[in-house]
Formats: sequence, C-alpha cells, structure tokens
Amino acid sequence: MQNIKHTLLLGAGLLYMTACTPEDVDPNADLKTNVVNNYCEIVYASYDDAYNKAIDLQTAINTLVSTPTQTSFGAAKTAWLAAREPYGQTEAYRFYDGPIDDSDGPEGALNAWPLDENYIDYTRDNAGGIANTGIIHDLTNYPTITASILSGANEVGGEKNISIGYHAIEFLLWGQDYIDVNTNAGQGGNRSYMDYTSTAMNHTRRGEYIKACAQLLIDDLAILKAEWAPNGSYRTYFEGLSADEALSKILTGAGVLSKSELAGERMFTALEANAIDNPQEDEHSCFADNTHRDIITNAQGITNVLAGTYTTVSGTVVGNAQYSILTLLTKVDATIGADLTSKSAAATSKVLAIPTPFDKTVTEENVNDNGPVLQAVTALQAQGDAIAEAATALGLTISTELPG
Repeated sequence: MQNIKHTLLLGAGLLYMTACTPEDVDPNADLKTNVVNNYCEIVYASYDDAYNKAIDLQTAINTLVSTPTQTSFGAAKTAWLAAREPYGQTEAYRFYDGPIDDSDGPEGALNAWPLDENYIDYTRDNAGGIANTGIIHDLTNYPTITASILSGANEVGGEKNISIGYHAIEFLLWGQDYIDVNTNAGQGGNRSYMDYTSTAMNHTRRGEYIKACAQLLIDDLAILKAEWAPNGSYRTYFEGLSADEALSKILTGAGVLSKSELAGERMFTALEANAIDNPQEDEHSCFADNTHRDIITNAQGITNVLAGTYTTVSGTVVGNAQYSILTLLTKVDATIGADLTSKSAAATSKVLAIPTPFDKTVTEENVNDNGPVLQAVTALQAQGDAIAEAATALGLTISTELPG
C-alpha cells in the first residue's frame, strides 16, 4: 500500500514538473511589463508638456488679440514654436489606434496638413494682389466664428480644407509662405501684427478665429493627457493588455513613423516634389519655416520610445533606460539590439545634418543626388526596418507601413 501511495505521489510530482517546465515561463516577463509601464510614463509626460505649452500659446494669443503690437505678435510666434517641441515628440505614439488616432481621435484636428490657406484667410492672388477669401471673410456662410463652428468646418469639402490645429494657428501668425522657391525659399510668411489691429479688414473675426483654434488645441490635448494619465481610461486598457500585445503597439508606432510617415510622407514627398511641383506645399510647417524642427522632434520621439526616457521641457528626465525597448532587445538578442542602437544613432545624426531651412534645401537637392535629405530618409527607413527586425526577435510581427 505504501508503495502504491509512493508511486502515485511520484507520478503527480512528475506531472506537475512537466506542466511547469522552464520553457513555458518567459524569463523576460517582468522586464516586458516594466517596459510597457515605463512607456506609459513617458507618453503621459510628453502629452502633459504639450498641453502646458498649448496653455502658454493660448495666453500669448489672447495678449496679441487684446493688445496687438510687434512685441505681442513676436511673443505669440515664439510660443507657437515652443508648443511644437513637445508635441512633435508625441507622434511616435500614433499608428496603432490609440486615443490620438483611433476613429474618434483628434490627430486630424491637431496636426493635419498641408493646409489650403484660401480656406481660412486672405492670400496673394496670381496678379500679386490680395484675395480676401476664407472663413474669416465669409460673413454669409460663417456669420459667427466659434470653436464648434470651426471644428465642424475642418476638412469639409476636401482634405486640404483644414480650419483648425497647429498649422491653422501657424498660418494666422506667419501668413502665406512665398510661392517662388527660387528667390524666396527660406523666408516663410510675412504677416504683420497689423492684421490684428482695427486698420485691417475683419480683424475682429481674425482674432476670434485664432483664439478659438487655441482653445480647441487645449481641449484636444487635455483629452490625450487624461487618457494616458495614471489610472486614465486608455492607459488602464493598455497596461491591461498582454505585454507582447502592448509591445507590438509600441514598436508599430515608432516603426511606422520612422519608415513611412517621417521618411516618406514628410521628407521624401517634399524632395520628390522639387522636380515637379512646389515643395513648400508638401512642407510640414511651411509658414513658419519650422519643418526642420518637426523632423528633429519626430526623430527624437522615436529615440525616446526606444531608449525609454523623455526629457521634459523643464529638463527633467522621465522614464528609466533599464526598462527600455533597447534593454529588452539586447537581453533577448545582443546582435540585433546593437544593430538597432547603431541605426537609431545614425538616423539621429543624419536628421541633425539636414541644412536649414528645409524648403531651400529640397530645392537644391533631388532624389538622385544622395544629398543630406535623402541620406536622412534612407537612415530613417533603415531604422524602421531595424524596429521590425526587433519585433521579430521578440517573437512579434508588426508592419511599418502606413495603415490603410
């Protein structure tokens, strides 16, 4: 009887050991969870910065509208440039149906481009005069200007009919970019602060317009900040996913931005347009000639995701590099980890080497030159491919192509 009992106990022990073999336990499970949680920390910190800088921008715009002077005008421009810095880094959190660009996401309201200036305000006509067009001058269809009206008008009648967002504010501060890229590339717009004084046509409506845009910007960023806050609804969902599913989303966002959106839509398209069109129409921040900073901050956002840290506008470092994609990848496959680290550094170096202003640079280069823009495009594409290889090494499958 004792032998039978001993045999049964031994068999049960063997079954337990077989069911819990080491092969069934992910040795990196805790690290993966920490990587996901660390990512959420840097996402929240960067949206928090973007929100706070939008508040500063609104304050500067309110001052401009109430007291239009060259000084208040310059301060509003400076505030817009400052607001773009943290927001540009958040674009690495896109492309996986997160709160920024799911079916209800505000990405198209925040950062849509290119923008048809005629949809908003006056432009130079073909004869060199002024055409008073757009919502600001259309008192029949837009007797009043409010945030809800402008939001409802966004992209109505065409994807370039952009009425709100960072670039609408940019246009209302800098004005239309020059068309003649051979003589005026690099100058940006030259709107005068006088557009907000009583000497200008519809100056009151222009002031109402830019203030409404600033409020919408804040409202949308507040939603994103709340979604990613500790215990926020999307963050709770994201941290509740399996670590592998969350990592797939993280790598998708960085990979698509690197290979397809930044390298392709935002850089190569403008370079290619040099030979057939006006590259300024395909330049992200053409009115302010700030496209070089858009590119740099987008690239920095990818680096933040891979390295697991974000430096706030106040200089505080959020996140922990020990809980980064690169740390996890290097632990799984040191060779692939070193390759992604190297290609990430190369992409950053090539992006920083692009001469400014961007619109002038693309008029001096073409797709066959292997100039600085194309070198940066190639490096960003290589980084995107390395991110996809990193996913494979982690047992994941992602696409670095733009959705749809």
